[in-house]
Amino acid sequence: MKKKKDKKTKPEQTKKKTSKKKVTRPKPQTKKVKRKSQKTTAVKTKKSPPSLREKTINNVKKELLSQRETLLKEAEEALNTLPGEINFPDMGDQATVETDRNFMLRLRDRERLLLKKIDEAIERIENNTFGICEECSSKIDIKRLEARPVTTLCIDCKTRQEEEEKIAEVE
Repeated sequence: MKKKKDKKTKPEQTKKKTSKKKVTRPKPQTKKVKRKSQKTTAVKTKKSPPSLREKTINNVKKELLSQRETLLKEAEEALNTLPGEINFPDMGDQATVETDRNFMLRLRDRERLLLKKIDEAIERIENNTFGICEECSSKIDIKRLEARPVTTLCIDCKTRQEEEEKIAEVE
């Protein structure tokens, strides 16, 4: 009986050894291949560090997003606090309330227009067209972009536009 057990265990042991070799050998090879491919893709997507202009544009984008968020919160609060139509016995009080309400609505309308400009500026940043003048296609100075991030014209084109508007008002 001992001979039978030995014969049975020997083939099983050899099978296990061969099966282990087959299982363990391919795994390291596939890992190596994956590592190589990961390295090559990492090298291909490697970018140069952002320039000062790109850093400034990213900062401008962050400021625009925070300004947008602030304007939306203020608009929501203003709409919730706007007084409805209240009739006061005194005409002076009634006029004051209406004037304040109209003033608030005018401010909200201006903020709505600013929100639209902010959204357009963010879209231009994402499309990589931010900081390029719409009229002459030259780069807008970075100081101008920091001062007025929603601008679409360089200082020369904006000056010319304002002069044309003055001439049109006189005529």
